[in-house]
Amino acid sequence: MMVRGKIKKGSYYDSITLMRVGKAVAALEGVTDAAVVMGTQTNKGILGASGLYLSDFDATGDTDLLIAIKSETEAAVEKAMAEVENELKEAMKKKSGGSGAARPSSLEGAVEVLPGANMAIISVAGRYAGDVAMEALERGLHVMLFSDNVPLETEIALKKYGRDHGLLVMGPDCGTAIVNGAPLAFANIVPRGSIGVVAAAGTGLQEVTCLIANEGGGISQALGTGGRDVKKDVGGIMFIEGLKALAADEKTKAILLISKPPHPEVLKKIEEVIRGVKKPVVSMFLGDESAIGPRTLEEAALTVLALSKGESAEEAMRLVESRDMEMQKTAKKLAERLAGRKFIRGLFSGGTFCAEAQVIFRKLGLKGVFSNAPTAGAAKLKDSLKSEQHSIVDYGEDEFTVGRPHPMIDFSLRNKRIQAEASDSKTAIILLDVVLGFGAHMDPASELTPVVREAARNVAVVCSVTATEADPQHRRQVIEALEEAGAIVLPSNAAACHMAGFIVSNL
Repeated sequence: MMVRGKIKKGSYYDSITLMRVGKAVAALEGVTDAAVVMGTQTNKGILGASGLYLSDFDATGDTDLLIAIKSETEAAVEKAMAEVENELKEAMKKKSGGSGAARPSSLEGAVEVLPGANMAIISVAGRYAGDVAMEALERGLHVMLFSDNVPLETEIALKKYGRDHGLLVMGPDCGTAIVNGAPLAFANIVPRGSIGVVAAAGTGLQEVTCLIANEGGGISQALGTGGRDVKKDVGGIMFIEGLKALAADEKTKAILLISKPPHPEVLKKIEEVIRGVKKPVVSMFLGDESAIGPRTLEEAALTVLALSKGESAEEAMRLVESRDMEMQKTAKKLAERLAGRKFIRGLFSGGTFCAEAQVIFRKLGLKGVFSNAPTAGAAKLKDSLKSEQHSIVDYGEDEFTVGRPHPMIDFSLRNKRIQAEASDSKTAIILLDVVLGFGAHMDPASELTPVVREAARNVAVVCSVTATEADPQHRRQVIEALEEAGAIVLPSNAAACHMAGFIVSNL
């Protein structure tokens, strides 16, 4: 087996293009593995872990393209390298022309094409995003800032300008919103209804809106803020503006607030606003052990749904408790076939799910929990690519997404990790989230089921599917495919985490 590489200095390509090229090349006859990535430090580490790293890559940087091919023959390598060049050329041709539709190259041009637009969705490199966002605000546009790696001081300036001019600034690093029934970026198709959501947690917003929809409720507006909004420096500017907007919205009858615990000073500001709101407001600050009320995303969704109907949430909570008792019985049986194995390996595409898992494991009394994004008393992983005891990894962290597509789009890294963890004799459970909807992979079952089927021979694969039946990937079909492959599919991330914890407690 040989590994050959090529460097294209200063050749930048977007992550989606590189994902498609890499997949096409890896599928060629005679190619065992392949990677076509930008030369970021994380990508170099991933190449090393995959056995694709070459010493020639040492002197490369973020703007250099790295091509690595693993094969048994030189002929296959040469063919693969030629295919990379062809695929890259074709990708550039598609970007530069052809459809006849207007393709404005500036914000000014876009506003001319759509003069009635009142919102801009911005997804450019973080170092440029702030300037584009400010230009949009100055033109009177609300902003959804999808870009990450935006400087903190830029975020503060944008949000102060937005607040002072009556404009929303959702983000930076805002991946999800539903505005006037339209799903934006990573979002799901949910019915219109009477529940409004403000969330500093993208996958948290997706989870609660899907759970509400699947229980017969609907969403008036769902506003993301970006995770830094509730920290001290930003001061909850847009979290509070979003709450005020929902409080004033006649179609919103109940409000749900989702985030990790805000800074105490920010929390005081939020509480002051809540006291003036005449509608039911449910707050779920994930990991806040002092809070009274729902402790998981699922409990929060069921609580606000009940309140929006003028009902008590107690019956819904009783149903959750009853289900958890049944899961404990199932977990005891599953543990019997996992004797000798010890640990949970949680591999998440959603950061909120990664955090919720850690919160639940702490509540269940699990010791030795590690994460690349630690919370709830978990320890920091020394190396995000290597597990220690119970390891909970967020593949949506910046370390994995700089120069690569988001893991809801590109399953390749997580799939390799699933295979590696399943072959580890200490792994008992692989815990996954599967997120459907707009922006996500359109055929997740085709990517996941082969690796799930292989992994389930050795370990328990436990997962949840965040979606509604209206989503384009067909939620029920994805669930059935995963179950047929051997996965245990639960109705929420909280339920999946509890099942994993219950199994481990019996080992």
